[in-house]
Amino acid sequence: MQKKIYLAELRWYCAGVHRAINILNKAIKQFPTPIYVNHEIIHNKYIINYYEKKWIIFGEDLEKIPENSLMIMSAHWVGPEFIKKVKQKNIKYIDASCPLVVKVHNEAKRFLNEWYEIIYIWKKSHQEAEWIKEENPKKIHIISKIEDLDQLSSFNIKGSTLEEWKGDGLLNNKLALLTQTTLSVNETKNLIEKIKQKFPNIVLPKAKDICYATTNRQEAVIELCKKNLDLLIIVGSKNSSNSNKLKEIWEKNNIKSILIDSSKDLKEINISDYKNIWISSWASAPDILVKEVLDFFKNNYNTEIEIVKTIKENMVFPSNLEIK
Repeated sequence: MQKKIYLAELRWYCAGVHRAINILNKAIKQFPTPIYVNHEIIHNKYIINYYEKKWIIFGEDLEKIPENSLMIMSAHWVGPEFIKKVKQKNIKYIDASCPLVVKVHNEAKRFLNEWYEIIYIWKKSHQEAEWIKEENPKKIHIISKIEDLDQLSSFNIKGSTLEEWKGDGLLNNKLALLTQTTLSVNETKNLIEKIKQKFPNIVLPKAKDICYATTNRQEAVIELCKKNLDLLIIVGSKNSSNSNKLKEIWEKNNIKSILIDSSKDLKEINISDYKNIWISSWASAPDILVKEVLDFFKNNYNTEIEIVKTIKENMVFPSNLEIK
């Protein structure tokens, strides 16, 4: 059976991932190894394996990192308590955080300084929310679904007192809404509407706070759900929440989808009955993995490939090595 492969023109790294990888590459050239990275520099198994071979050590446990080492902060940002512990061990660090993530965290700190409480929408177990809550656990209310709103009564928001902040008097119902950057507008739309109904005076997040790469890729998948396609292949790691979200969107439209780390996974999956196949990747998947998937189809099937044009991304973030 001939297979028609539709390949998304919009794929490969977003600006935040490019920045983190560029910083890591520059650090390898400039400083002796081992170099430590908190968490994973980005959520991609191939990338982690590649850099581990270059004496890059990934991990969460600061106790295992020697004093006076060099650490690179992952693209996901870190919280103030983590930075404090890093400094206590005399560890020098380079911040490779995505500027969009940093922007939202700075907005959170500004709202807290102005005596706001914050409702923060997150995808469970994601690092962004874990770190942002450190800014003030009592004043940042983290939710992920409409049902979570039941835990946020008007009383416990309005009833906060300035005494907790700097003296006396009632907090004048100052409430702001922020979201994890990797949640698209489509994902948060219904939840934000419910929040607005419950708290009409809430200050809403800026549209620019949403990760453009997330929105662009999800909108492309939503549009393609309308076409006569049999299968979606997403190249991305299993621990990437955004890769899983692309898969989820497709399956909600009753179309088969699979998430693979590399072309090796295709050997274990029966794809012989699928004719019209869409191949995409999340913004943290290197393009070499997509090329290997295409080679798999070329080598094993009679394959026609069509490049599907989508929105172009021109965002660039500077990747200077600033040691702190």
